[in-house]
Amino acid sequence: MIELKPIRVLIVDDHDMLREGLASFLRAYPDLEMVGEASSGNEAIRLCRDLQPNVVLMDLIMPEMDGVTAIQIIHQEFSNIKIIALSSFSEDKLVKSALRAGATGYLLKNVPAARLAEAIRATNAGLPTLSPEITQSLSEKSESPSMPTGNELTPRESEVLKLIIGGLSNAEIGLQLNISTYTVKNHVSSILVKMGVSSRTEAVSQVLQQKK
Repeated sequence: MIELKPIRVLIVDDHDMLREGLASFLRAYPDLEMVGEASSGNEAIRLCRDLQPNVVLMDLIMPEMDGVTAIQIIHQEFSNIKIIALSSFSEDKLVKSALRAGATGYLLKNVPAARLAEAIRATNAGLPTLSPEITQSLSEKSESPSMPTGNELTPRESEVLKLIIGGLSNAEIGLQLNISTYTVKNHVSSILVKMGVSSRTEAVSQVLQQKK
């Protein structure tokens, strides 16, 4: 039997207590491993080069270099490293900035431990993850996502898009809509083409940018 390697996580926050709390949380999950911690954006970039984590938990409001700038640099230099923005703030502008910079997910710091563990696993798999508060706001605003003329989403594609925004996998979307995973994949491919993006994360980011 092949033993799966734990997901390597780097914690970035300028508050010692929060880093210690996150480190304790990670120790409770055998499939998650903290490989390092940083207190600034500059240090986070250096540690990404040295440690090559799978997932970075990135605070956004930090001295010297803010989290959004650090996300952009890490994303450009290490496209294989996935990043979750972890913030106390849910303002649209900050969410959009983080996702545009390259974050795969955006969670509020009050997220329950089990939900954060799920988010790290999903992010490592390349799935977008958003806090429920942000997901609800987006879902309310994305009943009819605006697309370029001639590229409108079908009603079913709009349903699938809302579930993508909610962070559901293809299998979970299939169960919720009572359709096969194969059909979901076809819908997702069509959505990406119509939106002119190459990934689910970019699709979520585009919806955020449209809802100003």
